[in-house]
Amino acid sequence: MSLVVEQAAARWYKEQMGLTDGDNLRIFVRLGGCGSYHSGLSLGITKDEPRSPGLNQTVEGITFYMENDNLWYVDNKGLRISFDEKNEEILMNVE
Repeated sequence: MSLVVEQAAARWYKEQMGLTDGDNLRIFVRLGGCGSYHSGLSLGITKDEPRSPGLNQTVEGITFYMENDNLWYVDNKGLRISFDEKNEEILMNVE
């Protein structure tokens, strides 16, 4: 199980959310949205402090993490967060 945040995605979040080095972004499971891995669920992201992180990666000075209680969503696979420059959007893929 792994979390990979590509540098372009981290830069996008940093700029769009006005983040500074040392900030933390929690990746969480939410009801609804357009997630394609689990029907009716998708992933969200919010600025928060870690309590019990199961996955984490620091990129561009920002720590992205997923709490242990949300790891079931990735089902022992990896999560990749990338930025699609053509469509100017974030992609979160379980792989």
